[in-house]
Amino acid sequence: MLDTRAKFSTALYWVFVWGCGLLVLAFMIGPILLALVMSFNSGSTLRFPPEGFSLRWYEMLFDPIASGPIHTAAKNSIEVALSTVALVTLITAPAAWALARAPKRFSGSVEPILLAPLVLPSLVYALAALLALSLLGLGPSFIAVLIGHAAVFAPLMFRTVLGLAQRQNPALEEASETLGASRIRTFLRISLPGILPGIFAGAFLVFMQSLDNVSVTLFLGDPGRTMLPLRLFAMLEESLDGRVAAVSGVLILAAAILLVVLQRFGARDAR
Repeated sequence: MLDTRAKFSTALYWVFVWGCGLLVLAFMIGPILLALVMSFNSGSTLRFPPEGFSLRWYEMLFDPIASGPIHTAAKNSIEVALSTVALVTLITAPAAWALARAPKRFSGSVEPILLAPLVLPSLVYALAALLALSLLGLGPSFIAVLIGHAAVFAPLMFRTVLGLAQRQNPALEEASETLGASRIRTFLRISLPGILPGIFAGAFLVFMQSLDNVSVTLFLGDPGRTMLPLRLFAMLEESLDGRVAAVSGVLILAAAILLVVLQRFGARDAR
C-alpha cells in the first residue's frame, strides 16, 4: 500500500513538474513562433493564420526607400543601446569587482541598493526622471535616455559580474601583487579574464533590454529622434503593417545568433 502511494505521489509530482514546465515554455515560445509565422504572410496586413507564404514583408523592410523611417529608428535605437552598454560596462564592472572584494557586512548592505532598479517599475522611474528634468529646467534628450537606460539596466550586468567576481580566489590577486605586479596590471591580467564572461553576458542583456525598452524611451527621448519600439507601436496603431512582424523576425534571429556566440564563448572560457 505504501509502495503504491509512493509511486502515485512520484508520478503526480512529475506530471505537475512537466505540465507546468510545458505551459511556461508554450507561454514563452508561443508568441515568438506566432510572430515568425505571421512575418511570412502573403496578405496585405498582419493576420493569423497567414493567407500564404511570402517574403514580401522582409523585402519591403530592407528596402531603404519604402522603410526609411524604420531604418532611421533602428539606427537610433542601436546607437542608444550600444552607448548604454559602454556606459554600464565602464561603471558596473569595476563596481561589481570592488564590491566582491569589500567586507561582507558592507557589500551585504550596498548590494540590495544597487539591485533596486530591477524591482522598480521602469515606468515609475521614467516618470520620476522626467519630473526631475523639468525641475532642473532640462528636457528629453539623447543624454537623458542614455542615463535612464544605464540606471535601469545596470543591475543586469552588475549581477552577472558580481557572481563571477565572488567566485574568484583572492589569493591569485595577492600572489600577483606579491610578485611585483601593480594593482592595475593584476586587475587586467588576473581579475578581468575571470569576470569577462559575466561582462559579455551582462552586455547582451543590457543591449537587448535597451533596444526593446518603451517606457524610459517614451518619457525621456527626444521627440525628434524616433526609436524603433515607438516606431513599431505607431505602425500598429496606423495599420496592421506586416513589417512589424518582419522586424520581430530579424530581432529574434539576431538574439539567437548572439546567444549561440555567447554560449560558445562561455564554454571555451570554462575549458
